[in-house]
Amino acid sequence: MVDEKPCKRLRIAVLNRNFSPTGGGAERYSIALVEELAQRHEIHVFAQKIEHQWPGVTYHKLWTPLSKPRWINQIWFALTSWWATRQGFDVVHSHENTWHGQVQTVHVLPIKYNLFNGRLGWRLALRWLKVATSPRLLSYLLMERLRYDVSDGRTIVLTSPSLMAIMAETYPKAVPTMTVVTPGVKSVPGLASDDERREARIRLGLPLDGTCILFVGNDYRKKGLPTLLEALKKLPSNFFLTVVGNGSQIPFFKEAVKALGLGEFVFFLGSLHDMRDAYLAANCLAHPTLEDTFAMVVLEAMAYGLPVVVSGAQYCGLAQLLTDNVNALLLANPRDASALVLALTTIFQNKALGDALSTKALSFARSYLWSALALGQESIYVSN
Repeated sequence: MVDEKPCKRLRIAVLNRNFSPTGGGAERYSIALVEELAQRHEIHVFAQKIEHQWPGVTYHKLWTPLSKPRWINQIWFALTSWWATRQGFDVVHSHENTWHGQVQTVHVLPIKYNLFNGRLGWRLALRWLKVATSPRLLSYLLMERLRYDVSDGRTIVLTSPSLMAIMAETYPKAVPTMTVVTPGVKSVPGLASDDERREARIRLGLPLDGTCILFVGNDYRKKGLPTLLEALKKLPSNFFLTVVGNGSQIPFFKEAVKALGLGEFVFFLGSLHDMRDAYLAANCLAHPTLEDTFAMVVLEAMAYGLPVVVSGAQYCGLAQLLTDNVNALLLANPRDASALVLALTTIFQNKALGDALSTKALSFARSYLWSALALGQESIYVSN
């Protein structure tokens, strides 16, 4: 927990539509900050879905007449959360695309960047035509523009240096108000013992023998599961894969697994409220992501001493902070299954390298404890 010089106790509103540990990295980020700062400040969470309880935190479930289409729900959440927090708070901290809130934490690439980056001439004109005829895209862009209007002195918090560079390119006027507060870990448990790994596998219903590759992500395709399945087909038969995340995607990928003849080597666990057993049961983590502004799951795996194979900095924000062959193995091309096979086999064929990756991973994770990172967030609250 945060244990530094006390500051004025603030009344803080936190906005996050899905306040649940199974929601994804953005949700777990906001939850971690709330838990760290709840003893020092009066925290109120405003959300449409709440699956979390913490001493001293007040929860406000906002009425949700419809969850889809998503863009209308986004507008509705912005309206209802604005009305609920328009007065009575020292700080309003939004993790969503809203036009209000003195602190705005950005977890994903800007919509404007995704729509227009790299497009010139007729391609740019066609994209503008698409936007002009889409109420959904128009609403997203307008809300984003209002969100990054810093004329009222708001602070824009980015979750990685690479995301900050993209934001600076996309919304240059907001640069003076931008700062970075990366995700962190609550603790560094270290590498599991043989007994701990065995017991975790029993609890999860996994094979007791063999090398377990862990994959975690709610968007299986974007996080690279197709490439990982292709790699698994080329790996020795003592390797198996554990998939954690969004259960709604399991049926489709089970069919893909069946078509590849990998049915006995892939285990789908769905979303887990507590990831501890998944990390204890694994021998390594593979994260061949196609897009991650940070990749919180990689940092969490490193806190358990797991060797990690992750996409390079072009695809993953955390990779910009890692060193290839020192504390992680970085993939130049996350779609290259052969390169992923080589990385995974190297970890276990070269014991010295595997041990070194584990040791350095633990050292890296110790530099990103939430107890310290929360102080940076607190200083932003105070300045606002």
